[in-house]
Amino acid sequence: MKRICVYLGSNPGNHPAYIAAAETLGQELVARGLGLVYGGSSTGLMGRLADTCLAAGGDVIGIIPKRLVEKEIAHQGLTESHVVNSMHERKQLMADFSDAFIALPGGIGTLEEFFEVLTWNQLGYHSKPCGLLDVNGYYACLTDHMDRMVQEGFLVADHRRMVMTSPNPATLIDMFADYDPPHVDKWIEMKKGL
Repeated sequence: MKRICVYLGSNPGNHPAYIAAAETLGQELVARGLGLVYGGSSTGLMGRLADTCLAAGGDVIGIIPKRLVEKEIAHQGLTESHVVNSMHERKQLMADFSDAFIALPGGIGTLEEFFEVLTWNQLGYHSKPCGLLDVNGYYACLTDHMDRMVQEGFLVADHRRMVMTSPNPATLIDMFADYDPPHVDKWIEMKKGL
């Protein structure tokens, strides 16, 4: 593993634990010699994570669509910056550069980006680990809902296990080292013979 892609808020959130988690993750990445791939913003948790990595001597790749350069205030001090034409191009390039994916607290964009790359994993487009950094119980309702998806027959249990979760960055990255992607079909009715 050389680089980890992190999806997270361009806002800081309402609890100091979110900023602290971004800083701790940044320090952990650099301590392990892992580069950061992220959305290229200088604001919110995104900016704090990038600044922490850079201050500790880490490599940071930012990828941001032209349309968001001014809105999210593109970070000017990154190791490598890519300005792309669309969100689709951004997400694909982030995935191409990365060996694993982590979502910290964030909004709709954070969830959308994480779930897209998780779906690619489910469908076999890649086999890279995906995890939620569950700061302050932020993702508890989401993981409960994914458990319900399994109970209701919309998600295979092996695919539910693709989402590793921890409140601790070091623990989550350690979990990635042991990741064994599932080798099951997504389609439940094929398993049941429906």
